[in-house]
Amino acid sequence: MIGVIADDLTGAAEIGAVGLRHGLCAEVVIAGDQGGDADLICVDTDSRSCDPVEAGQRATKAALMLHKSGAEWIYKKTDSVLRGNVTTEIEAIVTKLGLSGALLVPANPSLGRTVVNGQYFVRGQLIHQTEFAQDPKHPRLSPNVLELLDKPSALPLSVGKSSGALPASGIIIGEVASAEDVRMWAWLRNKQWLMAGGAEFFGALLKPGAPIPQSSVSHGKEMFVCGSASEGTQKFVTDQAQRGVPVFALPDKLAMVGAFDSTEVCALAASVVSALQAKPRVILHVGLRQVRDVSLAEMLAAHLVRVAEAVLRIADMEHVFAEGGATAVGLARCMGWRRLAVKSELASGVVTLSVVGCGGWLLTIKPGSYRWPESLITR
Repeated sequence: MIGVIADDLTGAAEIGAVGLRHGLCAEVVIAGDQGGDADLICVDTDSRSCDPVEAGQRATKAALMLHKSGAEWIYKKTDSVLRGNVTTEIEAIVTKLGLSGALLVPANPSLGRTVVNGQYFVRGQLIHQTEFAQDPKHPRLSPNVLELLDKPSALPLSVGKSSGALPASGIIIGEVASAEDVRMWAWLRNKQWLMAGGAEFFGALLKPGAPIPQSSVSHGKEMFVCGSASEGTQKFVTDQAQRGVPVFALPDKLAMVGAFDSTEVCALAASVVSALQAKPRVILHVGLRQVRDVSLAEMLAAHLVRVAEAVLRIADMEHVFAEGGATAVGLARCMGWRRLAVKSELASGVVTLSVVGCGGWLLTIKPGSYRWPESLITR
């Protein structure tokens, strides 16, 4: 069994889908211990927005659980643009498992995310000049990868090129301009170093295997819950509305008044359910432009999840599409979903999971910065 530690649900699911491509049966654990006979166990610590001490403790707990469960090796999945408590969690795992250091390769060149000369690029543009600079929780305000990360407490942090060898210890950020660079870093893997980073690096570390047949996605009633305010999300919502899909948003007043009582939640949920009786798809989204205030963004996300949960409790629907890690895990926790089996990958990072032991629910999720595949948009 291979163990993976991710700091959010979309990251855990993305790695599970990579495993599926390589012939591995994969599960995502949201709460409790791992179970079943999966070849790949991806633990979501939900720690991206924790304080550093708590994040390190959660990562350590997950590492110990996977180690005791017999994991042959452990991978630390990080956000591809290095948001969250990246170095804190890596250092905690390295220390607890008695390793020499960690090789961190976060870039995903197939998505245009590269690290060259210590600078992070997104589709050829320096990251601080993209919409990642507007992230309310983790704004990317510098292209320098060393400045995007917190300084480790003990291990030295440096940037390396794929032609180099690993030092005696430390955290090395691997530069990546192409898929070949990712593969070259994978050749340096050894048991005394923690491998960490994005989905493409994980795929390069796996042995080739026959892909597992992917389950078809049902075409019944479906709800999209969009917790992101990215440009891509706004375009998707506008496009769907033009196609006649009913679109529902949180009340504008929530940007100024935090109160959203249960009566208002139920009323909005009832409108969504009513629309689902006439249409096969509905969209539920925040409705506001990019929110800079972190506490307001978190409050809006929580309200969105409350409405989505109310809909799922009463609607005749089994498939929900959730955008953004916080939205997806918030909804899963409200519904009491603890373990998810990876069923199919609709596009890179867009993954369909089934809820283990909970009546046939399907959950398709993606990171907020990724796009829904065209096959979903147009159907």
